[in-house]
Amino acid sequence: MKKIDVFRIEMSSPDDVRGLRGLIDDGSIDPASIVAVLGKTEGNGCVNDFTRGLSTLAFRRLISDATGWSEDEVSKKVAFVMSGGTEGVMSPHATVFCSKEAPGEATAEKTLAVSSGFTREFLPEEQGTMAVVDECRRVTLELMEKAGIEDPADVHFVQIKCPLLTSERIADAKERGFEVVTHDTYESMGYNRGASALGVALALGELEDGSVTDESICADWSLYSKVASTSAGVELLNCEIILMGNSADFDSDFTIGHSVMMDGIDLAAVIESLVNAGMDVVGVPTADQQKKIVNVFAKAEASSTGYVRGRRNTMHTDSDINHTRHARASVGGVISAVVGDPMIYVSGGAEHQGPDGGGPVASIIER
Repeated sequence: MKKIDVFRIEMSSPDDVRGLRGLIDDGSIDPASIVAVLGKTEGNGCVNDFTRGLSTLAFRRLISDATGWSEDEVSKKVAFVMSGGTEGVMSPHATVFCSKEAPGEATAEKTLAVSSGFTREFLPEEQGTMAVVDECRRVTLELMEKAGIEDPADVHFVQIKCPLLTSERIADAKERGFEVVTHDTYESMGYNRGASALGVALALGELEDGSVTDESICADWSLYSKVASTSAGVELLNCEIILMGNSADFDSDFTIGHSVMMDGIDLAAVIESLVNAGMDVVGVPTADQQKKIVNVFAKAEASSTGYVRGRRNTMHTDSDINHTRHARASVGGVISAVVGDPMIYVSGGAEHQGPDGGGPVASIIER
C-alpha cells in the first residue's frame, strides 16, 4: 500500500527553495520520496522565460544535496514541471508530491495516486509532430499502470512539460536536411503543447485510434483532452509527465476530481471539480471547506473568436501583452475567488486541452 503526500510551498523568487528545505529539515518530507515538483514561476511564460530553468535547477540541486544522489540521478527520478507566468493575483509557488509506503491493506476506496515519468528526447524535426503524440501516449499508459489505475475515468489531470524550438534547434535541423513544423519559436510552443495533449487523449480513449495526424495538430480543434495540461519550455528536450488520479492501491489523505471550463469565466466548472473530488458543496465553498482545498490546477486559453459569451475582448489584439498572459490572469482571478486563495496553478496555452477558449480544471482536496 502506498500513500501520496502533497505540500504546497510559497516562493519569493524562482530559485527560492527555503520552503522545501525547511520541510526536509524538520522531517515532514523524506527527500527520497519526492516524485514530482509542479511549480508556477514569475516569468513571462514565453520562449525566453528562463525562470523555469532556474527554478528547476534550484529544486534539483536541493534534492541532490538532501539525498546524496547526483543531479543526473535526480532528473531521472523526479519530474520537474515549471510553468512560467503568475499574472494578476496568482502567487508563485510549488506543489511537491511525495510517494511513500503506508501500513494497512487495500480497500475499495480510491484516493489520490500520482506517478511521474519521462519520454525520450526529441529531435527538432520531431517536435510538434506524431513523434511527440506517440511518446506521450506510451508514457501516459505506463504511468496509469504504475499508479494502479485501470479505468481511464479515474485519471483526473495529466500535467506535461514539453520542449520548444529555438533558433539553434531550427538551424540544427536545417543543417541535417530536415524541416521543422514552424520557424516561429513562440508558435512551436503551441505545437508541442497540442501534440502532448493529443497523446494523453489517445491514451485515455478520449479520441479514437487514427483520429490524430500530423496535419490535425493545431488545426483540428474538435480534437482535445479533458484532463491534459501541457506547458512548453526551453529548458528540456523531452516531455516530463505527472499523472494524477484516484486509485484503490493508494491510501492517501487526499482525493482529486476535475471538470472542464468551457470559457475563461466558467466559475461553475471550478466548483464542479471540487464536487467531482468529493466535496459536498453548492455554490462557492464555505471558509471551512476552502481550508480543505489543497490546490487547484487549470489551463487557460483566449478563445480564437475574440469573444467570451458574446462580448468582445482584446486578448488577441493587444500588441503589448501576449494573449496567454491575459488568459492566465483572468482565469486565475476566477479560481482564486472560488477557493479563497490566489496560490493556485493556472497555465496558459490550451491547444487541444479542452474546447476553444476553455480548458481542464482539477482540484485536490483533503478527504
